[in-house]
Amino acid sequence: MPIKKILVVDDSKTELMVLSDLLGKNGYSVRTAENAEEAFRRLSEEKPELILMDVVMPGQNGFQLTRAIARDPQYSSIPIIMCTSKNQETDRVWGMRQGARDYVTKPVNAEELLSKIRALG
Repeated sequence: MPIKKILVVDDSKTELMVLSDLLGKNGYSVRTAENAEEAFRRLSEEKPELILMDVVMPGQNGFQLTRAIARDPQYSSIPIIMCTSKNQETDRVWGMRQGARDYVTKPVNAEELLSKIRALG
């Protein structure tokens, strides 16, 4: 089943705008959240089919939020792609261990991201 609804979690308004624009132009319905608290609010309002997750955020970081979502039976089926500037292999491995299905580094390569989204759907 192809993915249509995506939640983008990032504390950067610029990144939210860039990713929302890219995904919207490719037919996806996009909701955004700037932190963990807002992300959980969005999850309870409308369950997305995919989450794009930044790592470096104030308060709960993306690794912690990914782990919380992946362990919550209500949301554990939602795939998460880490979308971050943290480009070390150890970061990628840690993200995957927290429950992410894939990992993309910023600046995001549009074709790579869209290809990974299609592969999950």
